[in-house]
Amino acid sequence: MTTLELVRLPGRTAVRGPWGSVVVHPRAVRVTTVASLLALAVGVLSVSVGEFVVPVPDVVRALFGQGDRSSVLVVQTLRLPRIIVGLLVGAAFGLAGALTQSVARNALASPDVVGVTAGAAAAAVSVIVLGLPVPIPLAAIAGGLTVAALVAALTWRDGFSAPRLVLIGIGLGAAAASLTSYLLVRATITDAQRATVWLTGSLNGRGWEHARPVALALLLLAPLALVLGRSLTTLRLGDDVARALGARVDRARLGLVLVAVGLAAVATASAGPIAFVGLVAPQVALRLSRTPGIPLAASAACGALLVVAADLAARLGLSLLTGSPTELPVGAVTAVIGAPVLLVLLRRAARGSTA
Repeated sequence: MTTLELVRLPGRTAVRGPWGSVVVHPRAVRVTTVASLLALAVGVLSVSVGEFVVPVPDVVRALFGQGDRSSVLVVQTLRLPRIIVGLLVGAAFGLAGALTQSVARNALASPDVVGVTAGAAAAAVSVIVLGLPVPIPLAAIAGGLTVAALVAALTWRDGFSAPRLVLIGIGLGAAAASLTSYLLVRATITDAQRATVWLTGSLNGRGWEHARPVALALLLLAPLALVLGRSLTTLRLGDDVARALGARVDRARLGLVLVAVGLAAVATASAGPIAFVGLVAPQVALRLSRTPGIPLAASAACGALLVVAADLAARLGLSLLTGSPTELPVGAVTAVIGAPVLLVLLRRAARGSTA
């Protein structure tokens, strides 16, 4: 019979068992729980509102196939897939950002800043504009992985360096963005409009076929991220100390980066490059949890909350102001939120502060 031993430490609890030990931060657990519940609550509210209003109690009944047919149709077919995609994509971006920032030990090293989402966007726009016989999600995943591979190859050539990772990622991301701009100039008006909507990042028209790939990626990669995340505590001590403690630094860092790239690429393929979620969510989770390192589960929960809340604001913002049923892409709202956060982080970095 296996026994578990709880060792209470200041601000955290260590759980010891025959498989090893895990450090649990109660505040991070509370942040994860509250953010997850808020994300679900905002999702239910988002399903409820719209041109056809469905009261919240009817939403809950319609989720189980009960109630009148019109409510079930609106909830299960039209609105629920959009919210599920938003929750999954937000969690994937939040977790990918937490892994990237933790590995690089740099608050600016999110998937969209280091060029992964830019590479995915360039590949997707190439398919749209050139009419290539390749599914857009598959092309986006391939583009993100290609840029990530180039960043990794150039970063690790003379040993890992966090500042070099960010600089190389920004450079390759700018090159991918330039390719995207060139393709948009050469495109027809119809293709340019279609590509522009995708590039902004939107949940409009998303169905179950967009939710399944992200759900599968999270199902496979999130547990792997949590397992590999145990090595982050050692990596935070520095490469020399980590190697002295017996950690396989390069292998652990490469595994974490691959997981982050996979999550970001699949999320981008499903909803477009929703800006700044991978940058903002880990920093919010870190400051709310007050943990030594970025909490992975809390980052995923904060990412899900950020995306569904931004999507609700995008749907209702212009409608409340103008009275017209116009809606913004969710990426436009997250960019408004994320741009000031990026400026604050840049200012802190210039002052020599650490995240």
